[in-house]
Amino acid sequence: VQVVESGGGLVQAGGSLRLSCAASGIIGSINLMGWYRQAPGKQRELVATINSGGTTNYAESVKGRFTISRDNAKNTAYLQMNSLKPEDTAVYYCYVVVGQLGAWGQGTQVTVSS
Repeated sequence: VQVVESGGGLVQAGGSLRLSCAASGIIGSINLMGWYRQAPGKQRELVATINSGGTTNYAESVKGRFTISRDNAKNTAYLQMNSLKPEDTAVYYCYVVVGQLGAWGQGTQVTVSS
């Protein structure tokens, strides 16, 4: 399984970004797709997940601002990030679960300036 993120960048506070996560080399269906982030000097933390049925889960800090979605036909997940804050600055990683196998992407940098 290969996981590739895209869509990161530099944005001003209050702005928006849309991240994409494309998974390839999949045999079977993807059980779960999720976004995590890691800021400098901090542990990696959950941002949002979405399962094969479309059920979503969000960190409290992003509820109402971020939206996770997926296109099962394309094995792709998205993270729409609105009302961005400087504290959202981090490397964002996509995580994909296929069966009992989990795979991480290489990460994409999101920087929010004040």
